[in-house]
Amino acid sequence: MTVKEILDDAKERMGKTVGYYDRDMQALRAGRANPQVLERITVDYYGTPTPITQVGGVSSPEARLLVISPWDASLLKPIIKAIQASDLGINPVDDGKVIRLVFPVPSEERRKDLVKQARKAAEEAKVAVRNTRRDAIEQVKKLKKNSEITEDEQHKAEEDAQKLTDKLIKEIDEVYAAKEKEILEV
Repeated sequence: MTVKEILDDAKERMGKTVGYYDRDMQALRAGRANPQVLERITVDYYGTPTPITQVGGVSSPEARLLVISPWDASLLKPIIKAIQASDLGINPVDDGKVIRLVFPVPSEERRKDLVKQARKAAEEAKVAVRNTRRDAIEQVKKLKKNSEITEDEQHKAEEDAQKLTDKLIKEIDEVYAAKEKEILEV
């Protein structure tokens, strides 16, 4: 394995970590109606667990309201049951054709708890990025030990891995800051 391959692999793994964290933060319910909170909730659709967003149209006509319009009317009850069984904490309202989800304004205590969750997830993502950097640097050191690269190439690779790590940790911090602002907004 070459230094370039090691760094490319590290970049890909770190990017996946940041992407996963970003999706996690989008799904975190902050009092505002966001269709992505439904991504993790699945409904049995002809024997296959399918995300709600794939069995009907999801729209957000107001800041605190989601409307789900199932393409198959027979899915109304299973979608309602799936939402009630989830950790969403919202009671769906069914009018026979569409399902409405009204997102209440979270209490001060709930907002603080959501910020703690977001901070914890950010720290976990940073640790994952740093672990990937450590693995990459260990692989580069093995190449140096086996005399496959020079000491200058080793230092350059370690420097590049650190720069990449710093850049992605900054991205994680930016996502966290935006989510924190969104959560604390009343």
